[in-house]
Amino acid sequence: MSKTIAGFSKLSKSEKIDWIVKTYFSNTENAKTIIRQYWNTNQKLQQLHDEFIENTITNYYLPFGVAPNFLINGKHYTVPMAIEESSVVAAASKAAKFWLDRGGFKAEVLATTKIGQVHFMFFGDFETLKAFFDFVKPLLITDCKDITRNMERRGGGILDIELINKTDAIPNYYQLHATFETLDAMGANFINSCLEQFAKTLKEQAAIYDGFSDEERAIDVVMSILSNYVPDCLVRVSVSCSVEELSEITDVSGQAFAEKFVQAVKIAEAEPYRAVTHNKGIMNGVDAVVLATGNDFRAIEAGVHAFAARDGQYRSLSHAKIEDDTFTFWMDIPLALGTVGGLTGLHPLVKLALELLGHPSARELMQIIAAAGLAQNFAALKSLTTTGIQQGHMKMHLLNILNQFEATSEEKTKLISQFQDDTVTHSAVVDALNKLRIKA
Repeated sequence: MSKTIAGFSKLSKSEKIDWIVKTYFSNTENAKTIIRQYWNTNQKLQQLHDEFIENTITNYYLPFGVAPNFLINGKHYTVPMAIEESSVVAAASKAAKFWLDRGGFKAEVLATTKIGQVHFMFFGDFETLKAFFDFVKPLLITDCKDITRNMERRGGGILDIELINKTDAIPNYYQLHATFETLDAMGANFINSCLEQFAKTLKEQAAIYDGFSDEERAIDVVMSILSNYVPDCLVRVSVSCSVEELSEITDVSGQAFAEKFVQAVKIAEAEPYRAVTHNKGIMNGVDAVVLATGNDFRAIEAGVHAFAARDGQYRSLSHAKIEDDTFTFWMDIPLALGTVGGLTGLHPLVKLALELLGHPSARELMQIIAAAGLAQNFAALKSLTTTGIQQGHMKMHLLNILNQFEATSEEKTKLISQFQDDTVTHSAVVDALNKLRIKA
């Protein structure tokens, strides 16, 4: 059977599934059973999920957990997290509990500016283009009034538009570089609508501008799109305590732990290979909350990693220091988030997550998510510099291994007890399970 098909999107859901299973699966009934068992029995809810994307055949579940005991700027939170990786929720919760009694997380939003660009080619003199831009800039803003009216009423809108000369990188390449304030909306649709109107106005006005030659009037707009690099949509989060207090979570002195912790962070600041994994640990916490609250984790990831490499070398997002017998751990992280629009008003679990957080503004959500990332990073570094990462991670992974081999409830109980003291490895768990079954 051919693995290509015309008009797939026009097929019904059942027809799509029939084609998929007949084309790609030897056991068609088993494949259909797996696909259908994840359908929601509530038909209205299932239809809602079906319409989020194109060509939907089923739902893909992730665990939705919560991390309690977060204290952020004096306010208590239980933080929702959607993630499949073992130990992330437990680690974030444990770190939050430790910092709960030490003032919690301090967070502040440093800026909320977002960026969009119109990329275009201009075949003429830059000074002539600059004179045209000075003339057309007010029109660019005026022609967007129908788009910006509601946003401006709430205090947001277009902040500025600049003409950027990029001909040193690509011949004849220029940008309209625009900054926006989108308040509680992530703002992608708003920004892109403004940019496309900028492009339209730019071309229309260029065609009739007296200062241009015929060649200069032929401005070629390549594309108009927001940027997910948001170095000016930034939140800072930190924790601190006396060095002595750190002895409560380790077998060594607080001073020894703090010094080793700071050294581990410095390594991530200097060594890109370590920095990538270090920042991945931060994003374990960040992405889990971003996903649970219906935000775009791909955009967040792209922007964060670009920020980590902003000086030309990829570095740690977080930093640590010991000063006057005080340990401080902090980071600045760019987060362009929304609490209105998109899935926030559609997905029932997203709405539940936002209600759990007390219906935060976008600025408050930035602070919560940054705290989750720092908590996760603290927990990971604490493990790395003391017992090693595998001890805690593999104990959390134990159930995954047991489920993989369809262990019974009785088998799980016995092996969880056994591996309280034994080192958890995949082979050790399989051997122990086999021995248990042989005895039975």
